[in-house]
Amino acid sequence: MTRVVLLGASPGPDISPTGLRLAALSGNPTVSERLRSQLAAMDPRFATIPTDNVATALRALADVAEQATESLFIIPENSVVHDELIYQITKSKRGALALVAKEPRVGVTEDNGLEENGPEDNAAEDRIPIDEADPEIGMNRVEGLPVRVRVGKSRVVSAGTASHAVTRPNAVALGPLHVSARNAPKLAETCRELAAMADRFGADDDLVQLVVFGLVRNGVSVGIRGRRDLFYRRVTTQEEINEAGAEMAGMDEDRSRLNNAVKGADGFFTTFFVSTYSRYIARWAARRGLTPNQVTLISIVLGVAAAACFATGERPWMVLGGVLIYFAFVFDCVDGQVARYARKFGVLGAWLDATFDRFKEYVVFAGLAVGWVVSGNGDEIWILALAALGLQSVRHLLDFSFGVANRRKPPAPLPTTPLDAPDDRDLRQKLTARKVERSQGLRGVLKMWTKAGKYRAVHWARKMIVFPIGERFAAIAITAALFDARITFITLVIWGSVAAAYTLTGRLMRSLV
Repeated sequence: MTRVVLLGASPGPDISPTGLRLAALSGNPTVSERLRSQLAAMDPRFATIPTDNVATALRALADVAEQATESLFIIPENSVVHDELIYQITKSKRGALALVAKEPRVGVTEDNGLEENGPEDNAAEDRIPIDEADPEIGMNRVEGLPVRVRVGKSRVVSAGTASHAVTRPNAVALGPLHVSARNAPKLAETCRELAAMADRFGADDDLVQLVVFGLVRNGVSVGIRGRRDLFYRRVTTQEEINEAGAEMAGMDEDRSRLNNAVKGADGFFTTFFVSTYSRYIARWAARRGLTPNQVTLISIVLGVAAAACFATGERPWMVLGGVLIYFAFVFDCVDGQVARYARKFGVLGAWLDATFDRFKEYVVFAGLAVGWVVSGNGDEIWILALAALGLQSVRHLLDFSFGVANRRKPPAPLPTTPLDAPDDRDLRQKLTARKVERSQGLRGVLKMWTKAGKYRAVHWARKMIVFPIGERFAAIAITAALFDARITFITLVIWGSVAAAYTLTGRLMRSLV
């Protein structure tokens, strides 16, 4: 569950715009009615906090955070937003996540910058490097909000207020803010600190940006994401509401939802030979009421049928087995995509998916070995089959145990600075020192390897070398159809051994830093 906190319109006119209607949308709902109906599914008794007094609002938010046992989703009441964007933000695994918009700069093609305190890319020639820039009070505005946030590639680096300068501000926090349950106590503490110094804030300081300012200075990693192909806007007038309704109605939210049903970190084979079309199968299945578990059963049946074909040892059946194992993997991808598209998740489904992925592989191993023997070849194939099965089992065990251990590891702390510090110089100096420290020894090697991933060839090579399930099923399908079981098992053992050595080395290094 997620605890929802609805903030009164801030900033905005004296008369709240939330009662005005979105005429472009079906049912002609008011802004408030639509947003509340969207949030009710997450938290039917969400908290509502008036924001006409900043100190009072911050104390109320602190009270909610202190009592929360789940993550919190904070959003202004005058928000017009796609359901899918709410879903994506609230499903984030980050400690905190803010929806941001970068300030457009004429003549500057600026990306999100560096994670911490590096130079900006593509900066205009007349702008001094960020390391030499003086902190400033952001006075520019984006969508009615003062530009007082500095974002990097993946998180908020620094933030300011009307009396707290920030170095080279380049973005605004648009409104939606998700805070994990583990950071709820820190949110409560931060809000109380901010309430005590409310007299230092300006009339144009936005409540959400103040919270982001406090969290960042208190060492919380606030991740960022943009709207991308989804819609979000705060509205204050009927004209803005009309524009927002028309723009949102013209956007294809379903396409974005479908695209986001596909994992963004899949392997090479899955990305280019499955996910290009499997998403459409997933949508077709979801719209006809098929559950993820039913799709999983289809995948299992196809896997068993492939094993039966391989067990004949005859070339036509081996080719058919290769085709069937490929489609078994396609439907293995589809079941997860159906779950994410239809938002149907369950413990049984997760268990079935993880367990029967292994079952399909191992029953195919058995089918290949049986087919080799019945074709009149020797029994020594079983040694290769057992080697492939044993190697894959050990790899799965190591993957599982490392994942469990890694989840228990606390996140690396970020530097802090007092909330009453007039600017972010001290914070940025600490970030620089942290960056230098993390660039030495094993951390430096791992960081260099991570940065190498920006090159497309290296990125996909790293994806393939670990021999993920897509590559394994592709190797089985191709080698079994074109060659024989012996070549299949040799491929699995050699590639699997290389993958095991690579992943074990990386995990040992990560465990030591």
